Amino acid sequence: MKRPIGYLFPGQGAQYIGMGKDLYDQYPEAQEVFDRANELLGFDIKKICFEGPQEELQRTRHSQAAIFVTSMACLRTFEKHFLQASYEVKAAAGLSLGEATALTSAGVFSLDDGIQFVRDRGLFMDEASIEAPGAMAAVLGLELEAVEKICEETGAEVGNLNSPGQIVISGKKDG
Repeated sequence: MKRPIGYLFPGQGAQYIGMGKDLYDQYPEAQEVFDRANELLGFDIKKICFEGPQEELQRTRHSQAAIFVTSMACLRTFEKHFLQASYEVKAAAGLSLGEATALTSAGVFSLDDGIQFVRDRGLFMDEASIEAPGAMAAVLGLELEAVEKICEETGAEVGNLNSPGQIVISGKKDG
């Protein structure tokens, strides 16, 4: 009997310069994902992931694609080289952007469709952030009631309850 496992994929904010480079250098599966993404995205995701600059990697239009492509490269490499026959994938989930990766991993989207979806999602969100500048922050160590009171005073909103003691808030930058 196979043991069930699940995948959990990260959302925006997990990006860093150099992400995926080690996989790309060692595994053809990772190379295929990054190379295909470069063809479809209209920008050099490999260069942005592997070399930066940080300002470009942080832009929503690039960071979402970077996280998705790196996650898919990790997944393809893991499934080809490390997933043992005694395990069966039973679930996939993701935080925000990671949902697109989870859907792609489950076969709901093809890799190409996932790349194009994330490209468009990042572009639309980037454009929206220019029209209505905002900010997000993770609040650590406060109870929800205290965070809600701060939000009332600043005009911010509770965006996500990541875990006990970690609450994400969002709103206008000046707030």
